[in-house]
Amino acid sequence: MLKTVCFGEIMLRLSPPGYERFFQSPVLQATFGGGEANVAVSLAQFGCESHYVTRLPANPV
Repeated sequence: MLKTVCFGEIMLRLSPPGYERFFQSPVLQATFGGGEANVAVSLAQFGCESHYVTRLPANPV
């Protein structure tokens, strides 16, 4: 079985539902992605052992 480790950043996208503008909506939808994360997820869905490594900053996010 293929074993992989992906290194990278997770991207967080906040977007209003539908076609509303950002400031018009009281609700935001959160989705996650990023090239490395997408590769790790896709490999895992194909049955490969997949791990993801990232790091958060030491300051408040």
